[in-house]
Amino acid sequence: MSNFVYLSRERVIEIEKELKELKTAGRKEMAQRIAEARSYGDLSENAEYDAAKDAQGLMELKISKLEELLSKVKIIDNSDMTNDKVHILSSVKVKNLNNSKTYEYTLVAAEEANLEQGKIAFTSPVGKALMGKAKGEIAEAKVPAGVIKFEILEIS
Repeated sequence: MSNFVYLSRERVIEIEKELKELKTAGRKEMAQRIAEARSYGDLSENAEYDAAKDAQGLMELKISKLEELLSKVKIIDNSDMTNDKVHILSSVKVKNLNNSKTYEYTLVAAEEANLEQGKIAFTSPVGKALMGKAKGEIAEAKVPAGVIKFEILEIS
């Protein structure tokens, strides 16, 4: 598998905004917390200072991870993709043939997956099973609980 991280343009904008916020306001706020804690005196017994330095380390780690993520991003644009087969960013209406319920999923990168919003990773067992299938086809997903069969009802 490639080292790319596939994200929608909207998600990249969200990450860039979060990163900018952390690098500007976040760092400024952290410096103020450290300065305030330092003013309490002896640093060897200063719990506020230790907590502020720990928080600073976690924030810098998050900044680093977001920068690394953005360096690997490949923006996916589904405007030039057809709806004859399921692909990343497809919205798919499926019927679970095991329980006869219908579900709607949008296939996204793992970093964007959110089941409550109906967004599933195209690398998940269900996502892999749906990828490349056409309307009317049956997809079989091997999940920990067994095999789930889905009929593709709509692709948009």
